[in-house]
This record gives sequence, C-alpha cells and structure tokens, in this order.
Amino acid sequence: MNRLVFATNNAHKLAEIRQIIGHRFEVLSLADINCHDDIPETSATLEGNAEQKARHVVDHYGLDCFSDDTGLEIDALGGEPGVRSARYAGDDHDSERNIDKVLRLLEGVPPERRTARFRTVICLIQNGALHTFEGRVEGHILTERHGTGGFGYDAIFEPVEARGTTFAQMSPEQKNAISHRSRATAQLMRFLSQK
Repeated sequence: MNRLVFATNNAHKLAEIRQIIGHRFEVLSLADINCHDDIPETSATLEGNAEQKARHVVDHYGLDCFSDDTGLEIDALGGEPGVRSARYAGDDHDSERNIDKVLRLLEGVPPERRTARFRTVICLIQNGALHTFEGRVEGHILTERHGTGGFGYDAIFEPVEARGTTFAQMSPEQKNAISHRSRATAQLMRFLSQK
C-alpha cells in the first residue's frame, strides 16, 4: 500500500483525513515517523504554514509529505481569525475560548452580516516538487453553540449547503461530504491518482 506522511499530530485532523482518503493510502502521522518536533507555523498565510510544516518533514526526515493549514475567515471581522484560528484567544489552542472570543466580537452583528468561510490549504511535497490544493466552504456564524461533534469552531459554523445544521451537529460522513478539508483532500487525491 502507498504511504503518505501527514504533518500533524492533531488527532481530529488525522481521523478526518484517514476517513476521507479511506484505504487508498496509508496515512502516517508525525508520531508514526517518530517526529516529535514542535514545528513552527510562523507564516502570515495558510499556504505558507502548510508549506512550512511539510518542508520540515522533507528536510529533517527525508520523506515526501503533505500538510494542511485551515482558517475560519469571518467577513464582519475583516477575515479574522484566519491564519490565527487555532490560537485566536491564546497560544494554548483552546477551542472553547476561541469560540467565546468570536461570539463576543460578533455581539450585535445581524445574521446577514455574519457570513464566513472555512478555508483549507494542503501542501504536498513529492519528489522535491511543491503542489498546493485548496478547499473552502461558505457559511454563517451562529450566535450560540449547537452540537457536540466536530472540533474547533464547528459548533458555531452553519454551512450554506446545510442550513439549520452546524458542522458539530453532523455525522463525520455528512461533514466530510461538504467540508473544506474534504474538498482540498479530494483535489490532492485526484492529483495523486494521475501519477
């Protein structure tokens, strides 16, 4: 079976990617290749962070690799939290505090102005060549949490394709049918299947 290294130790992301890819590839995490480095994400863009993580694995472990970076872009907040989505309320990656901050900043903003999108950029470095793939899903930010599934901002994000339901209220299969990560991953898989 073909193997792909995914530059993450985020269990939620890893599970989503493995479910989306299925049995076509064996997806290895950073832990699977004994990479316990704290890989910096210092770029001002999703593309830059995704490349930074993949390049670290290629440079230090000699393995072809793909990585992703995802951001929630809220129009009423000028595109924030964007590249800072995981650390919006602090460096501890606390999803609940991140959601609290978004809801606080959007207090009083009417529903029609609460438009947002999730955007995922995947960077693949294979045989020294860099390839990028992007997936996005448009939606709205609700005024309170709904659902207990998913992770990150899923409990307050209502995708346009599934009005009345947040990502956190969907089954993994329902979410993966329309999510930003699945769309970017589908592009990655189409590229790999042509090789």
